[in-house]
Formats: sequence, C-alpha cells, structure tokens
Amino acid sequence: MIKIALVGDIGSGKTFIANMFNYPIFSADNEVAKIYNKDRKCYKKLNKILPKFFYKFPIEKKRLIEAIIQDKQNLNKIAQIVHPIIKQKMKIFLKKNRKKKFVILDIPLYLENKLNSKNDIIIYVQSKKSEVNRRLKKRKNYNKTLVNKFKNLQYPLNLKKKKSHFIINNDFNLKNTKIKVNNILERIV
Repeated sequence: MIKIALVGDIGSGKTFIANMFNYPIFSADNEVAKIYNKDRKCYKKLNKILPKFFYKFPIEKKRLIEAIIQDKQNLNKIAQIVHPIIKQKMKIFLKKNRKKKFVILDIPLYLENKLNSKNDIIIYVQSKKSEVNRRLKKRKNYNKTLVNKFKNLQYPLNLKKKKSHFIINNDFNLKNTKIKVNNILERIV
C-alpha cells in the first residue's frame, strides 16, 4: 500500500483533489466532525478542561469557534485531546485498507504532526491566493480570525512545498485536475 498525502494551504482544494484519485480517502476533517458529533469520551475531556464552552453534547461548532477565538491556548488544548483520537482512527483506516494499491490521506496537519513516513508520497496542492480566499469566504461559519489561527499551526507553505514529491496547481477545473492526478499516479506506479 502506498500512502499519498495531500498538503497545502487551508482552502487550496486538498479534498477536491483527494476525490479525484478514486482510492480510499482518510479525511481528518470528516473524522473530527464525527468525533464532535458522536464521541462522548472526547466531549467529557473537553468539558473538563473548557467547561465554559463545552457544556452540552454533541459539541457545537459555534462553541469550538468561540473557545479558539477567545484564547489562543484553547486551540492547543483541544488539539491535545482530538489529535490522538484522529491518529488512532487513521491507524484503523490504514489497517483496513492495507491491501489497496493506494490510500489518500487528506490531513491538514500531516507534516506538522509528523504522521509521514519515509515511503509516503506527498503532494502539495497549490492554488491562487485570490481563489483560495474567495472559496474560504463561501464556507459556512467562515471566520477570518479562526482561519488565521489555524494557519499559524501550519508549517510555512514553502516548507510544505519543499517536502513534497509532486505539486498540483489546482485551478478547481474537474477535467484539468483529473488529468494532473492521473499523470501523478502513472509516475508513481
């Protein structure tokens, strides 16, 4: 099994690209959403450290945003609880898909959390800054302060790019992107 990890800026289209591969995808964002909606153990831990924000289950996105915006350290506290759960879910995903030719890892902090191993293929997703900003502003619950706090957790984009084996210039065009993805798959195999 070859692990293909997608890295890039927030809103660069990593998920859009991931879906082009037609292989099993581990999406950390989707898993986090499931945790907030279904994982009572996680809720209890968050309630214990930040009861002002997490006082009812399921965890509301609005409360997460409030906690993160109010104090920079809250994001780190939340991450210390959520990231180990995500790592465990990723291990289960990899075990389940170990006989697949490829798996796609759509994990925003893949490099930052040192989830990469030597044989992983890393693809940097690059998009025009203006397009990224336009797309981010369309998102439900868009909050510029929150986006900036998340960006501060990430490595500089030039470092992510440098650590990558391939770069996809994402123009958000389905046909163009599919061709780029197929070209990369051909080069990997």
